[in-house]
Amino acid sequence: MVAVAEAAVTTTMTTTGGRYALLMAAHDSEYVLNKYGGYLHVFVAAFGDAGETWDLYRAIDSELPGPGELEAYDGFVISGSPHDAYADELWILRLCLLVRALHGMRKRVLGVCFGHQVICRALGGRVGKARAGWDVGVREVAIAEAPPRRFLDALRERDQLPLRARITEVHQDEVWEVPEGAEVLASSDKTGVEMFCVGEHVLGIQGHPEYTKDIFLSLVDRLLAAGSITIPFAEAVNRQLETTAPDREFWLMLCKSFLKAREE
Repeated sequence: MVAVAEAAVTTTMTTTGGRYALLMAAHDSEYVLNKYGGYLHVFVAAFGDAGETWDLYRAIDSELPGPGELEAYDGFVISGSPHDAYADELWILRLCLLVRALHGMRKRVLGVCFGHQVICRALGGRVGKARAGWDVGVREVAIAEAPPRRFLDALRERDQLPLRARITEVHQDEVWEVPEGAEVLASSDKTGVEMFCVGEHVLGIQGHPEYTKDIFLSLVDRLLAAGSITIPFAEAVNRQLETTAPDREFWLMLCKSFLKAREE
């Protein structure tokens, strides 16, 4: 089984697999907490494999691994968030500093939605409000013909790297300009940078590979209740989901291929 630990409680667990840290940039929603026990379990179910340890750091509450702990991890995942990656809240600035440190160590870092954006900002790119407004629903993205990357080549060899793939989107911010040395790996008709990488060790994905349909619908309901989207907008999203589904298995394979790739 996958060993799951909340870093603020305990991280002492013995396994034979890798060790990963989830840096949570949001608080658990009531729905996810009640049904899944928190987002940690959602991410582990999506990206985890048998024999691994996954530790939780609540970055939004300024919980981050210390400098002496970083070397112990094989990879880091930064979650989505209702906050703006370009804001100057102290916890966001500290997260940016950590991303730079991990980049300098060539540690694997996967960013999802807000995580994708905060990695971009931390490494010198530009992030801001999405010029086309809210993107909520299932969107098809075009996969670029990227240069060789081990985590992509593993999928190419199995003929599992499509030219286009659908992904769940919930964002009103976006990457405007990727950092120097980064490569854009996917784009869509609404978002120019749906995915980017820096070498073999940094990957940002604008969509949400980890979301199940029920988690996504719960979030749409919360956005509607908060007044962030209108009733007609929410109804259109629900109608789309009746006939369209994300290519979730592909995105999960991609994320696992990235996180579990080993340096030569």
